[in-house]
Amino acid sequence: MTRLQRLWRHLWLYAADTRRAVPDGMAERLAQRVAASERRHTGEVRICVEAALPWSLAWQAHDDTAARRQGRQRALEWFGRLRIWDTEQNNGVLIYLLLAEHAIEIVADRGLARVVDAAQWQAVVDRLGQRLREGAFEDGLTQALEEVSALLVEHFPADADTVNPDELPDALVRA
Repeated sequence: MTRLQRLWRHLWLYAADTRRAVPDGMAERLAQRVAASERRHTGEVRICVEAALPWSLAWQAHDDTAARRQGRQRALEWFGRLRIWDTEQNNGVLIYLLLAEHAIEIVADRGLARVVDAAQWQAVVDRLGQRLREGAFEDGLTQALEEVSALLVEHFPADADTVNPDELPDALVRA
């Protein structure tokens, strides 16, 4: 894809496109699933769906490799902006979709990143990507959330005797 084609794709999509991809009802169901997930472990999960990069960033991605790096960088920015790094056990996870690039990123905080290897995260991304290509947006995000939850339950299970505070909002972020 040329730089101009990439820029056009980013200019064409805007925040309303995230509402088409994730309508209000789906966003609410996903938020409920995040809340249910977080009752099973001590981690925090956020889902962010962004239509496109700001123009200045989109222009910088001159090839596919640069676009992938930029998608990862943008996911890290959202990770910080949403304060996912600020959990008590450093076990927050961001599931990030960039619609304009068809990019999927999973960012795990350092507590979880120490115990889950990159291949496991990539497998979740690959399965989510397949579901999205099939048009199963909600099912794909639900499956990815369940897979992330299973990893959190394995490494950071909720303790029935300890209060597990909800440290971050459960709502899906649409940008």
